Amino acid sequence: MKTNPTALTEAIYYILLALQEPIHGYGIMQKTSAMSRGRLTLSAGTLYGALNAMVDKGWITLLPGEGRKKDYRLTPLGLEVLKKELERLRELVASGDLVMKEEA
Repeated sequence: MKTNPTALTEAIYYILLALQEPIHGYGIMQKTSAMSRGRLTLSAGTLYGALNAMVDKGWITLLPGEGRKKDYRLTPLGLEVLKKELERLRELVASGDLVMKEEA
């Protein structure tokens, strides 16, 4: 079974990175902004749409809790998706480096 047949969006990639430990939505927004050095600012609509889609795919899970604050956690499948994306990105960079060195 292919866990990641297509490239992840930047938002999904950073959300998965942020979920290395259980965290709530606002925390994910803060963490993704910090990891991207402010380049990525997620709106609530984008974030929660992405979280719902990833829950449906089995990449993350919603932890049981009380109140309005919902914590999410990366699943083993989500970790595999993230690892495959890192591998894909490394291949892109390696190819680019090789081509750029040949042109230099």
